[in-house]
Amino acid sequence: MSEGSSSGFTLDLSDDVREMRDWVHEFAQNVMRPAAAEWDEREETPWPILAEASKIGLYSLDFFGGQWFEPTGLGTPVAFEEIFWGDAGIGLALTGTCLAAVAVTGSGTPEQIGEWVPQMFGSPGDVKLGAFCSSEPDAGSDVGAIRTRALYSEATDEWVLNGTKAWATNGGIADVHVVVASVEPALGSRGQASFIVPPGTRGLSQGQKFRKHGVRASHTAEVVLDDVRVPGRCLVGGKDRLDARLARLAGGQAGGEQAAMKTFEASRPTVAAMAVGVARAALDYARDYATQRVQFGKPIGQNQAIAFMLADMQASVDAARLLTWRAAWMARQGRKFTRAEGSISKLVAGETAVRVTEQAIQILGGNGYTRDYPVERMHRDAKIFTIFEGTSEIQRMIIGRAVTGLDVR
Repeated sequence: MSEGSSSGFTLDLSDDVREMRDWVHEFAQNVMRPAAAEWDEREETPWPILAEASKIGLYSLDFFGGQWFEPTGLGTPVAFEEIFWGDAGIGLALTGTCLAAVAVTGSGTPEQIGEWVPQMFGSPGDVKLGAFCSSEPDAGSDVGAIRTRALYSEATDEWVLNGTKAWATNGGIADVHVVVASVEPALGSRGQASFIVPPGTRGLSQGQKFRKHGVRASHTAEVVLDDVRVPGRCLVGGKDRLDARLARLAGGQAGGEQAAMKTFEASRPTVAAMAVGVARAALDYARDYATQRVQFGKPIGQNQAIAFMLADMQASVDAARLLTWRAAWMARQGRKFTRAEGSISKLVAGETAVRVTEQAIQILGGNGYTRDYPVERMHRDAKIFTIFEGTSEIQRMIIGRAVTGLDVR
């Protein structure tokens, strides 16, 4: 990894990142954890915690943007691991806006970034949310099957959006929605673009709110778009760029990265870090329990069956973190994931979280199966990391293509 002029990879966190990590950990331990079970049961957005996070600067564009642009690339995964160590449901409520922000920051014009991204976070005393809307009832992993249409009106310089989005974090309650829609259906995913829907736009409404297995403190819902009219300037990246891309495609040339997939690719190491946080939380709890729980006259952790299980859990969590940090470092240095490093990080971290949280339940036995102990909730939360932002099966397909050089389907 010595090619180019980018900084070399290191496991030594800078003083700034270590200080930030300890600050976020304190919030996760003292604010998030005591409230986790309550908001999981309520299945509601934890507005008081969002407000507290905003007040101290944790839920803010300055914080998330600062970590995103931290020189080593490790600021974001370190922060997200600590947040999700606190609680995954509340964690997703705190970080869900970031996907919409990344969609605009990664492809938008400087004017769009400056106008819309701050409105996704608001300010202390006036918390705002953003939502990224890509999936649909009949278009999950198959992004090319998106049916939401965007038609351009030259007379008014507006885009008119119609369709229904599904599984949108903050969907319907967000102040700013970023919607992936088809402008040239015949081109499939290559004919799609992203659109910013400003606050209060008529025709956008919340559909079904989903009652989920886990991460229940995070709002997930359908978003219904009924003749939603947005100004031409709300096409992410601008119309000139879209027209140029469509012209290249019409001429048989490559059109560049697809709107939704570019956003997901950038976010994969971040999602992996979330999963690492959940896995580490379960490992920490199970380890402490195993050293304190006495059966047959000794701590259960003294039994090889338990100690070996904890050993496997520790090794898995550490391996997942290292793969996550590698991908995050590469992304920050502008290195392409030529060997599917982003997908590898998400695949391994997501499946590690599911396995480690299940092992934690096993170590706690009957206690672990009850809601009186947090590992049950952690296990429910962990499953989402093998599903959203690219299922484990999709990640394996991407990795398989990189490994073989073949068009794996």
